[in-house]
Amino acid sequence: MSKVLEINNVSKIYGTGENSVKALDNVSFSIEKGEFVLIVGSSGSGKSTLLNMIGLLDRPTNGSVFIDGIDTTHLSDNKISSFRNRKLGFIFQFSNLLSDLTVLENVLLPREIAGTNDSSEKNAMELLKAVGLHDQINKRANKISGGQAQRAAIARGLINNPSVVLADEPTGNLDSATSDKIVQLMKSMAKKLNQTFIVVTHDREHFGNVDRVITIKDGKAFEGNLPSEIEVLT
Repeated sequence: MSKVLEINNVSKIYGTGENSVKALDNVSFSIEKGEFVLIVGSSGSGKSTLLNMIGLLDRPTNGSVFIDGIDTTHLSDNKISSFRNRKLGFIFQFSNLLSDLTVLENVLLPREIAGTNDSSEKNAMELLKAVGLHDQINKRANKISGGQAQRAAIARGLINNPSVVLADEPTGNLDSATSDKIVQLMKSMAKKLNQTFIVVTHDREHFGNVDRVITIKDGKAFEGNLPSEIEVLT
């Protein structure tokens, strides 16, 4: 296996002086290709800040984030946007599909942003078939169910063959039965494509067995479910 993500001594401080808040405190860990990893923690623990670091949506105060061996910390804003679109796929709590576009057109959006047209529609069709939406491709996004929209969002997150798919509370807007189906779909796609998934979630129980769980507590990272039982990652 090869490392697709390395977080090295990452800290994030918001504000200055007496008003400063340390959202992440010297966090270090790595993730291998094909791993299905959960990031869990209570509200305010720092897990959303960590996701922003991994997703290159914010920069660490200290430390570095390597993706596919590339140190992203000092990339320019233009380069980081292009790198993010090529290397990372995103799945959000709300599907964030554009309602006036069809399901197929929504899935193709990251390819259009990347300026990649070779076999794009064929690849999108294959992904939509894999997520069970082959019969919904020409429907407007506002004409499908919430579960179907999240399936389309998974296909969209995979369309650029990213190194890592980041899922931020992907079941948070779904009922229990639909959540279970979405979890199983993500797991099956991860296995089928040898795709790395990093999932931030409050719904630990919905995910069952996964490769790893990283718990964030007070800005520190722990390997496993409960900080009282496990070793801090530093």
